[in-house]
This record gives sequence, C-alpha cells and structure tokens, in this order.
Amino acid sequence: MEVWLLNNLNTFVLALLFVGGAVLLGVAGTLVMRRRFPRLVLKGEHNDMIGVVLGMYAAIYGIILAFVVVTEWTCLDVATANVASEATQTAEVLRDADAFPADQQKRVADALGAYVRAVVDKQWPLMREGTPDPNLTNPEVSALYKVFQDYEPKTPAQTTYYSQAVSTLSQVASARRTRLSDSQQALPPLLSVLVYGGALVMLPLTFLYGIRDVRAQLMFVMSVATLIGVSVLLCLTLDRPFSGELAVSPAPFREGVLAQFWQ
Repeated sequence: MEVWLLNNLNTFVLALLFVGGAVLLGVAGTLVMRRRFPRLVLKGEHNDMIGVVLGMYAAIYGIILAFVVVTEWTCLDVATANVASEATQTAEVLRDADAFPADQQKRVADALGAYVRAVVDKQWPLMREGTPDPNLTNPEVSALYKVFQDYEPKTPAQTTYYSQAVSTLSQVASARRTRLSDSQQALPPLLSVLVYGGALVMLPLTFLYGIRDVRAQLMFVMSVATLIGVSVLLCLTLDRPFSGELAVSPAPFREGVLAQFWQ
C-alpha cells in the first residue's frame, strides 16, 4: 500500500490526503464532541488531567518520530551514495580497460553497456516497487566476469590495469548487492504501528481538551492535526529509498563515461 501511494500519487496529493485528512478528522471530531458532550468540553473539567496525558504522549511520540525520520533520512543518503559509488566504480572499470588491446576494450565496453542498461531498464522499475529481482542482471554480471576471465594481459601495464579492473569489478558486485538490499528497506512492523497508530490515538485526545470558544478550540486541534499529518507524511515519503518523488535516481548510470551507453 505504501509503495503504491508513493509511486502513483505526487507529494502534493499525498499532503492533501494525509494533512488534509488529519485536519478534517480533527475538525469533525471536535464538533461532534462539543455537541455530544457539551459539559465535558465547555467547562473543561478534566483539562488538567488531559493536558498532562497529552503532553506526555506528545513527548513520547515526538521522540519516536525523530528517531524514525533521522533513521530513514540516513538510509536514503546511504542508498544514494551507494548508487553513485556503483556507477563510479563501473566507469573506473571502463577506464582501466583503455590499457587493453582494442578488441578487448570493445568486449569490456559491450559487457559494461549491457550491464548498465539492464540495471536502469530492467531492475530499476522493480526496485521502485520494492521487489527487485537480482536474477535480471545475473546474465550481464556473469558475462562481464567472463570477459575478464578469458583475457590474459601481456604487458606489465596491462597486468597492472587488469588487476585493478578486476578488483574494482568486485566492488561493483558488492555495491549491486547493497543496492538491491536497500531497495527492500521499510519500517519494521512495530515502528509502523507506533508511527501510524500513534497518530490515530494522539489526535482524538485533543478533542477532549475543553476550550469554551469554538474557534480557539478548532485552531488548537487543527494545528496539532497539521503537525501530525506532516510528520506521518514525512515518514511515509522517506520510508522507501527507491519509491516516490524522493527516490534514489539512476542518473549516475547515465552520466560521465557511462553516457556513451545511452547515445
């Protein structure tokens, strides 16, 4: 459900859905509470107790939200850096191949081009859905290793660059595995319950806080609802590194030396 929302609705629509929905729920709940329990709301007989509970709950919920947002933002940064690193290492393999004979350079370039295009065209769409299939690029990875396994360097320079290219190729494979793992990241179920369920519990508590002036109470509830809606929206948009408008981009695989594979 989260992945579908992120991939099919833009941030503005999601804001209307979460923030607008929270505000609408807050306004409706406040008006219903004032009509059904006028004495409780208008006289504010339990405001002291409700204020303590609401403050304690808000503090705990705020700590949880801060932890979740920081963790998700860090994961997004790490995933972005890993993709850039994988693309850079792939380009380094291509540069190292310049020391090889022309026919071997072409074999390396063809194998790398097939791998890069498979990553972007085949694997990336599935990563956006949170269901990457590593087997999609296994043939390209195997073919790339085969190109180096079948080549025997003949000069000291070729031997040096060959060793460096093979070492870098191992780093590309490692970054690939990390990228596939990152694309499946999501909040653990317990944290999801705390974030989304906590919002549903916290907002109704504001209905019980009695304020005689209806406009003042609506402003109070709406401000809390807006804050809750924005917080939940932020957690949602950061939850999946490869989904939504904030998703990690495949642009590094289309830039620099690798741009030749897209011409």
